[in-house]
Amino acid sequence: MKPSIEILIEKYRNSIYAVAFNMCKSVQDAEDVVQDTFIQYLLHKKDFESEQHIRAWLIRVAINKAKNKNNTFFKRNSLPLEDYIETLTFESEESYDLLETVMKLPKKYRIVIHLFYYEDYSINEIADILRVTPGNVKVRLSRGRMSLRNTLKEVWEDDE
Repeated sequence: MKPSIEILIEKYRNSIYAVAFNMCKSVQDAEDVVQDTFIQYLLHKKDFESEQHIRAWLIRVAINKAKNKNNTFFKRNSLPLEDYIETLTFESEESYDLLETVMKLPKKYRIVIHLFYYEDYSINEIADILRVTPGNVKVRLSRGRMSLRNTLKEVWEDDE
């Protein structure tokens, strides 16, 4: 017995999501677990004995996927941005504000700004690390700087 994936998604999506959310305590991680569980079902070659067997198998897979998600290095060692920033020491209030603003940039700009200014990598080194062209790194740096300039300008104008 191997029902179609559409039928199973309709029938068990909410149950699997509830199990995953209960374990992961994150909407995004729970959604990933649900998706990974149904992908695992599609890849599973054997037939099931009954409807109960399918349900139990799906829940067991979801639990294992959620455990794996919770045991990743990133999950175990991550801090919320606010908690991380509080662990750092800053020379001035402006340095704190600048880092906080950098961390709010879109990821593709944030990473090049961080590597260039905080880690002192060259444009060519950043291009190698990110596997993009040096021209792309320059564009991202330029756009990231522009975004920072605009954001900080608004903050400075509000302070006056």
